[in-house]
Amino acid sequence: MTTTIGSSRSSQGSRRGRRTAVAWLFLAPFAVVFLLYTAIPTVAALGFSFTDLRGADLRHPFAVDFTGLENYLRLFQDQIFLRDILNTALFVAVGVPLTMGLGFALAVALNSGIRRLRGVFRTVFFAPVVTNVVAVALIWQYAFNTDGTVNKVLGAVGLGGPNWLDDPNLAMPVVILLGVWRNFGTAMVLFLAGLQAIPPDVYEAAALDGAGRWKQLRHITLPLLLPTTLMVSVLLTVFYLQVFDEPYLLTNGGPLGSTESMALYTYHQFGSGEFGVSSAASFVMLLLVALVSAVQFRLLRSRS
Repeated sequence: MTTTIGSSRSSQGSRRGRRTAVAWLFLAPFAVVFLLYTAIPTVAALGFSFTDLRGADLRHPFAVDFTGLENYLRLFQDQIFLRDILNTALFVAVGVPLTMGLGFALAVALNSGIRRLRGVFRTVFFAPVVTNVVAVALIWQYAFNTDGTVNKVLGAVGLGGPNWLDDPNLAMPVVILLGVWRNFGTAMVLFLAGLQAIPPDVYEAAALDGAGRWKQLRHITLPLLLPTTLMVSVLLTVFYLQVFDEPYLLTNGGPLGSTESMALYTYHQFGSGEFGVSSAASFVMLLLVALVSAVQFRLLRSRS
């Protein structure tokens, strides 16, 4: 009897071992790719951020000097980097509410207002998300040029159009507008999924109690959409904190650095051979993303 129990446990252990081996076999490709392209470069970049590694040191990368927190202190003494933090904060403060508001309004319209050709409208509104950003940036550069489409429209109504992308006060709104245009489709789809998950019985009961559309929106839709709102808010905040494509393709951070983001600053430092400073800037950006995301989770979860 003891022998039978022992052999049964041994067979179960061998089957469990085979299953574990098969699981690791399926996991191995992802693990290798993750190690080669994410984990190892991240650890290496963290190490570089504590050194004075520059482009001239690439032939002898192990001969660089350890500088501790010098690169981080240098960043927060750099007026350009501090300006770029404010620029990035402006991207977040303006871009996130605009994108969420537009996405939510369109989601409500598609969920209850638009009856015909709903699938067509959904595809059209989501198209900017999957459109090639380089092609879009070229179109926007032409549209907001001195002789572009926007100024021609303004001229047709008797208004003189400025040189949008060469004006430090106007370039930022154009770049933010491109970011909103590219991302409102994502917010719309997520909000639409959240709206369709709300049971219709809740609205029917509220209507029987005399609640109009506004009260239903305020007291039913918005509270039940808090988990979706949290997800959309975090996703958009992370995007705008790391915004790169829009300012790089439209203005390359200009004019006079008025549209340069933290990600673009990191890219410029890397391009000029300041690898240590560039690595430090990337980790400062990572910490800001983690901190802001954590604050958002705490605030919205406490409300829900």
